[in-house]
Amino acid sequence: MIVCIAEKPSVGRDIAKVLGAAEKHEGYYEGNGYQVTWALGHLLCLKEPHDYLDSWKKWSLDVLPMVPPRFGIKLIDDAGTKKQFNIVKQLVANAREVINCGDAGQEGELIQRWILQYAKVKCPVKRLWISSLTEEAIRDGFRHLTDQSRYDNLYMAGLSRACGDWLLGINATRLYTLKYGRERQVLSIGRVQTPTLALIVQRDKEISEFRPEPYWVLQTKYRDVLFTAVQGKFTDRKEGERVLSSFAGRPFVITDVSKKQGSEPPRQLYDLTALQIDCNKKYSLSAETTLNTIQSLYEKRLTTYPRVDTRYLSDDIYPQCADILDNVIRQSAGGIGGRVGETLQHPLPKSKRVFDTSKVTDHHAIIPTGIKPSGLNQTEERVYDLIVRSFVSVFMPDCRYSTTTVTGKAGETAFKVTGKEILAPGWRILYQDYREDEEDAADQDREKEEKVLPSFVRNESGPHQPVLQSKMTTPPKPYTEASLLQAMETAGRFVEDEELKAAMKENGIGRPSSRASIIETLFKRNYIKRNRKNISATPIGRQLIGLIQYELLKSCELTGIWEKKLRDMERGKYDPRRFIEELKGQLLAIVSSVKADNSQRFVDSFPQTDSKGEAHGKRTAGTKPSSSRRAKKAASSGKMKVTHGQACPLCRQGQVIKGKYSYFCSRHNEGCKFKSPL
Repeated sequence: MIVCIAEKPSVGRDIAKVLGAAEKHEGYYEGNGYQVTWALGHLLCLKEPHDYLDSWKKWSLDVLPMVPPRFGIKLIDDAGTKKQFNIVKQLVANAREVINCGDAGQEGELIQRWILQYAKVKCPVKRLWISSLTEEAIRDGFRHLTDQSRYDNLYMAGLSRACGDWLLGINATRLYTLKYGRERQVLSIGRVQTPTLALIVQRDKEISEFRPEPYWVLQTKYRDVLFTAVQGKFTDRKEGERVLSSFAGRPFVITDVSKKQGSEPPRQLYDLTALQIDCNKKYSLSAETTLNTIQSLYEKRLTTYPRVDTRYLSDDIYPQCADILDNVIRQSAGGIGGRVGETLQHPLPKSKRVFDTSKVTDHHAIIPTGIKPSGLNQTEERVYDLIVRSFVSVFMPDCRYSTTTVTGKAGETAFKVTGKEILAPGWRILYQDYREDEEDAADQDREKEEKVLPSFVRNESGPHQPVLQSKMTTPPKPYTEASLLQAMETAGRFVEDEELKAAMKENGIGRPSSRASIIETLFKRNYIKRNRKNISATPIGRQLIGLIQYELLKSCELTGIWEKKLRDMERGKYDPRRFIEELKGQLLAIVSSVKADNSQRFVDSFPQTDSKGEAHGKRTAGTKPSSSRRAKKAASSGKMKVTHGQACPLCRQGQVIKGKYSYFCSRHNEGCKFKSPL
């Protein structure tokens, strides 16, 4: 009997249907010489500290760092998990061959290898490697089964990642909690979550420390069109007024009119991060919601494998595209189908922006499978629609436009205005009913450029209305989930080392499939908070980052180094043993540094305020409020004497500002409720 092990029951059902294993049993299907069973995601995990040594059960600085001589695995402590594993174990014990049908990726390989290892499988193991769950893809995958050993490097990379995260996460979390935590507050540290939190804290700092500065822009209105002086902004108002007065009463003269035609190619296909960014911009979906939704669409066989980091298709996909395209257009008749019309080219164009095998590793970009959708909820419909439009658009003509640049002079001062006219919308016709995020500066700039100008003639002249516009510089924008995902994906720009920066172009921080859970973890641990679409750090999050003196632990560089080494490991270019040994050395340095810190610093458990501005938090019964807590109570009641410029006694992050009638905190716009009458 051949035993196939899928990662989830739904995938197992699809595979069983294709193989003709129609007889249903508890935990598996059987028939036609196959038994198809499944995991429930992770059935096993790495052992916990106390599984190695009893002395590691108690949290103590004396036992750090904890480094197991050899990592072990154990069943997850859940009745359903144990029951399903025992079913799998019984089936593989009598198998003549096992087929690993796990998700085709690093984590999927790790899940399956742990099951096979713990079940002590002795028979040959083959690997099914597919990017979609359509009947055709499954049949093709079974025709091209390979020996599991081909993916040993992938498994070692996944195992090294898991062991590395265990070593760093558990040791650093216990270390910082014991050294700086108070009142049983756990300070969680992670290879990806801590640098991500540091990005948010740094952005918050840039915003809070930003001081707006005035500047002036010289503009003039001629024939109801606003021209702007080409010399840019003035930081000195008097200088702007001097230039303005230099052409007072003189006419405006058109000096040149130029037109240039250009084209804009379709956007590239989606990888997971790009899809999450668009879903957040257009529908305010969190990264985790988008990931769960696209995973659901994949399991319903409507889209291809979702956890990908490439925006290209391999060349062998090209012959399938015409049929997929015909199906999705026919299914959306009156929608996308009604817009495409005769604009699609036949045969379909094969652009290097779409098809490039050299830029595809395990999986290609996310595309529809062509199967007709039914029974989708609103979120699934929206995400599926984005993927379909993306796929259809790459086979449509470029958007053609004409750019008009008009220059003029008033006296010796030059002005310019630019307009853009769409000649043929091409692929953009698919997105005419889509409004981009109103807060996306790039889209606002595009709208300004795309205005159509009236006809101007060189040397024409006439009266105009000049004005010196007063403006203020603006701070950086807070992160949204979309911009935070972009920052994680392009984290190499935060790294100074040029070699590592080049390597991180491929990796960023975190994997595409893990970034959503990292962001959600920061929310759950109360390190960051949402204010509508904006994300900012909580006081606890800011204090935690401030405590970490080992810069590598909170920098994008650390996780960038890891990702590069793990990618090299997948390619057989890096030794897993070296990876763990180097990490042990880093751990020793971190533990020694923190243990030697005698600063008596700690994370305040009570930096937040409720809706009434009152400090809140846990306090052990029978203990007296600390002096700092009494100070906060006085601050929130407005009974404390304060002076302009001192640290805010309530949030401890802002500064006291003297207003017309009362003192208030410089962070009042961020939620601090401190207020005290003059």
